Amino acid sequence: MIRDDIKAGLVSAMKARDAEKTAAIRLIQAAIKNRDIEARTGTAPADDDVLVTEVLQKMAKQRRESIEMFEKGGRTELAQAEKGELAVIEGFLPAQMDEDEAKAAIAGIVAELGATSVKDMGRVMAAVKERFAGQLDMSKASGLVKGALA
Repeated sequence: MIRDDIKAGLVSAMKARDAEKTAAIRLIQAAIKNRDIEARTGTAPADDDVLVTEVLQKMAKQRRESIEMFEKGGRTELAQAEKGELAVIEGFLPAQMDEDEAKAAIAGIVAELGATSVKDMGRVMAAVKERFAGQLDMSKASGLVKGALA
């Protein structure tokens, strides 16, 4: 489970006295704990990896946006700190599909559902999200689905 990997990563970062990585992992754990509290569960749910992956993807997206803003503002030291956190976060994310794999998967779903127009985009996106939630960025998938249905 991803939670176990995160705990093990924290222990190894602390043993290595890597303060930046330790801080980043603690931020990850805090975000996951907040998500658990929002969901009102005291224990980890059955599909825990999906929830943890969603939290990690959200954090990664926030870091990418922050990096972009810091670089536009000329704050390279803050951008570097965010890049370090992003690298730690991405280290715990499952491997993402590349664009060719994503196109093939989406084409398969479109054919399976018999989708022919952009009106079917909702059904296709629901199927994509159900099958590939942790492996595919849904904002990129949306563009690929739109392209496949056009």
